[in-house]
Amino acid sequence: MLKKVSLFIILIIMGCANRGTPSGGEIDTEPPIVLKANPPNYSTNFKSSEIEIFFNEYIRLSKLQTELIVSPPIEPLPLIMPMGSADKLLTISDLDSLKDDTTYSFHFGESIEDNNERNSLSNFRYVFSTGDYIDSLKIKGLVNDAFDREISENINVLLYEIDSLFSDSVVYKRKPKYVAKVVDSTSEYSIQNIKEGKYLLIALEEENKDYTFQSKEDKIGFSANYIDLPKDSLVNIKIFKENPDFKLGKPKQKTNRSFSFGYEGDYEKVNIKIINLDSSNYSSRITQEKKSDSLIYWVKTKQKLDSVVFNVFNDKFSDTLKLNIRDRKNDSLVLKSEQNKTLKFNDDFLISANLPLEKIEKSKISILNQDSLNIDFETKLDLTNNHYSFIFEKEEEQDYNISLLPGAITDFYENQNDTLMYKLKTRKYDDYGNLELNLINSKFPIIIQLVLSTGEIKYEKYEVNNSKINFENIDPGKYYIRIIYDHDKNGKYTTGNYLRKIKPEKVIYYPDELDVRSGWDLIQEFILQ
Repeated sequence: MLKKVSLFIILIIMGCANRGTPSGGEIDTEPPIVLKANPPNYSTNFKSSEIEIFFNEYIRLSKLQTELIVSPPIEPLPLIMPMGSADKLLTISDLDSLKDDTTYSFHFGESIEDNNERNSLSNFRYVFSTGDYIDSLKIKGLVNDAFDREISENINVLLYEIDSLFSDSVVYKRKPKYVAKVVDSTSEYSIQNIKEGKYLLIALEEENKDYTFQSKEDKIGFSANYIDLPKDSLVNIKIFKENPDFKLGKPKQKTNRSFSFGYEGDYEKVNIKIINLDSSNYSSRITQEKKSDSLIYWVKTKQKLDSVVFNVFNDKFSDTLKLNIRDRKNDSLVLKSEQNKTLKFNDDFLISANLPLEKIEKSKISILNQDSLNIDFETKLDLTNNHYSFIFEKEEEQDYNISLLPGAITDFYENQNDTLMYKLKTRKYDDYGNLELNLINSKFPIIIQLVLSTGEIKYEKYEVNNSKINFENIDPGKYYIRIIYDHDKNGKYTTGNYLRKIKPEKVIYYPDELDVRSGWDLIQEFILQ
């Protein structure tokens, strides 16, 4: 009987144990709560070397380097704990370099999270003053990119006080008085707890977050006039990437007769001459590399040189560069078609070469359609980009056979092609789409671009007086419309320059993405402002 009772009790216990597993309760969705701070938040006459902030639960610090904004910046940066672990206490210590009568703000962004569910305490700020009062002025606004549709998440807005040490070059050398992070989802910024005075306001997109402008890497934007607080409280800024001034680098030998010159900035026409050769003893050509910012200088001479001295110059600069010559193999002529099987209606057939192209014999070239009928064509040589364009009228769903007999093309060194055959075909007109763009309130001249979401330019037109723009036989797909006001009339987008106080050319995007479909004619009105 005792054994039966014992077995009955065990079965009851097991049954109770197997009824279900506790759910653990509802998932915590609440961010951590600040219980108190020592010294209290918004303290004045701050003298402490450490700040303690107590929370209602264990917290972790995440992405502190990118989320935390200390304004004005403190050097060296104080020590902030916990790091790599969880605690209910956040401490800020090593506050040994604070300035007198200054309001400081620690803006933690999204860096404070609870330990379990990673709920973040958004935009918590700890503020204190080493003086008798907390500065209370504020400035806010929007930051947009002058050229691109969207901004990155690495943009801060900086305020520099106009004092006896101020100059416009301060952005290269000194950290700002106040800093705020731009919220990339809204493009908004807000700098708080500023004291009355005049300031330089800039926006800076930078990777290294040192609050100084590195013109080769960073984007910058600036207010047209100095900010006068409390008068100015709303300021919008557009950031841009400066183009460095054109500068030609030192030459590198490629072959016995070619030399590469890398360059910075927008390409400008440049002259290159060899000083240690009489001009009657050589001839030369300059082409531009397709995949890099480099010029290739080609020289043709019978004289053998151990070294070469170049004079590079244009109307802005002149320099002398020397290079020792090593014996290197010269390339043979290689011709290549820029199209592969399909020839689009808007494209010319292109042939490029690895050596400078010199002349063409049309009598040794034929273009036949699928009915073996000769197609009339013209050719055009692009000396800088080193390719021949074959220009002819194309029909839909047509096959074209392009033949080049030996000697049709001759390069700079008198090399000639062997027999070449290219087979290309066109598609139907209905395989492409058409876009008619009607611009309202346009000011000329303008550059009209169709760009992909990645920013790649697919199509471009330049107009000086026509508000109706037709893009015919374009690839179906989704495009953004970008309008560039070409104020300097140089046919391309011109960016700004901070020190020269030059703003970039105005760029406008149509707000929506356009869907160009095959076989469809899309008509779109765009009101420019």
